Amino acid sequence: MFHVNNFTNNDDIRILDSMGAFTVVEYLRDLSVVPATAQTAYYCNAMNVRKRQLICDVSKSPITLQGGAMQWTVGNVNATTGVKGVGDLFNKAIRGSVTGESAIKPEYTGEGILVTEPTYHHLLLLDLDTWNNSIVLDDGLFLACEASLAHKAVMRSNISSAVAGGEGLFNLGITGKGVLCLESPSPKEELIEVELSNDVLKVDGNMAIAWSGSLEFTVERSGKSLIGSAASGEGLVNVYRGTGRVLLAPVAK
Repeated sequence: MFHVNNFTNNDDIRILDSMGAFTVVEYLRDLSVVPATAQTAYYCNAMNVRKRQLICDVSKSPITLQGGAMQWTVGNVNATTGVKGVGDLFNKAIRGSVTGESAIKPEYTGEGILVTEPTYHHLLLLDLDTWNNSIVLDDGLFLACEASLAHKAVMRSNISSAVAGGEGLFNLGITGKGVLCLESPSPKEELIEVELSNDVLKVDGNMAIAWSGSLEFTVERSGKSLIGSAASGEGLVNVYRGTGRVLLAPVAK
């Protein structure tokens, strides 16, 4: 049996969101300052630059976490590699090498809670049931998910243009039923959601943070010809084609 005091019941901490096994908290003020950092802390608070943490209730669901993200646990919480044999280890290593994510994401099971390291990113909770149980993430945004969700490497449809556009060839795909947490560069209130029904979205820049797994993702010239692309001044753009949803940040991350 354990009790945690002066955490979520602290008047300097508020709960931003809660879904499935996850709760997102935010520190309203940074009180752990010294005179040399007080001015920076004051203006950070005024501009919504605040520390946030993810609380994971492992008793509700086993949790898969980005490597190195755990700060503390309490209760009977056990960490495993989440590897289910040699073949699974090989697949995870390959997926990690091509997506840029950590190859081994620890899995936490048992009865208790886990709290992640503080971050100044915005923590976004997504229920994959609302994404038709399949989502693809931009590089480096994954923080945690319920262990019922599966991970896979999703390859771009056209390799040559991805290389020419300076984009990676693979993204991390998440499938199944459960809740996912992303480290977003923008708050949920500023994210633009575009719903496509057999249509096309073209984005000049690395602004899409997540999109439906049903969409075809390519990197293409903005115009039908090299001359047209040069005339528009855009060059190569990220193209999302088909039926599904795209989450856009207002600025490139």
